[in-house]
Amino acid sequence: MNKPQSFFHLHLISDATGETLLAAGRAASAQYKDARAIEHIYPLIRTEKQVAKVFEDIEEEPGIILYTVVDQKLARGIDERCAAMGLPCVSVLEPVLTVFQSYLGTPAGRRVGAQHVLDAEYFRRIDALNFTMDHDDGQLPLNMDDADVVLIGISRTSKTPTSIYLANRGIKTANIPIVLGVPVPESLVAAKTPLVVGLIATAERISHVRQNRILGNSSSYVPTDYVDRAAINEELAYARQICTRHGWPMIDVSRRSIEETAAAIVALRGKSR
Repeated sequence: MNKPQSFFHLHLISDATGETLLAAGRAASAQYKDARAIEHIYPLIRTEKQVAKVFEDIEEEPGIILYTVVDQKLARGIDERCAAMGLPCVSVLEPVLTVFQSYLGTPAGRRVGAQHVLDAEYFRRIDALNFTMDHDDGQLPLNMDDADVVLIGISRTSKTPTSIYLANRGIKTANIPIVLGVPVPESLVAAKTPLVVGLIATAERISHVRQNRILGNSSSYVPTDYVDRAAINEELAYARQICTRHGWPMIDVSRRSIEETAAAIVALRGKSR
């Protein structure tokens, strides 16, 4: 018998955007299926006055505190307040910085928001995002050689969210839908630069996702070939034929998260270079 789900407060204090903390907190929370975190995010916390305001909120809803604050005086203040309140807190970056310092023999520079500097890497990611949005769902198919990755697949195989995730890592990604009986663009077949990857899934998975999409957009649901599993199997067979004919690798996304699919694509890129 399943245990009833419990809830706890998770306070995330950051001197930058809080993205690192949010990822760490959610990764840890995911290990506890019977407990759900109520997240409180406090970004850009850089003064003692701001810390004091944060702890006013924490006093009302106490819980676990995670923080990434490079200013050591502020960090000590957070530790002391947590100890006084009897609440657990962890500096997420400090153990990592300690290892880096031990190995490199040099203390960290302690620059607030250093990972968000407007450098070449930042603008590369913005460029990739712009490219990906411009080339979503088969748009602008003529310049496929400008892409790093092209994702193809039938409807509801997570092409767009995977493309956006890859773009956030600086990978220019286009995606093109496969429609039964319709050949892929000749510009894609002729492209030499991009890694082309076919995304597939089980007919059951795709039918389920498509049904939810229809139900979410319409009050009256009438079954069509769009959700018929036999019809979906035909679409999938056609997609596999295209990928096999051109030697393009395929990834089954049925049981993969977007992050896992993206990681598999990045690994394929490494092998293809």
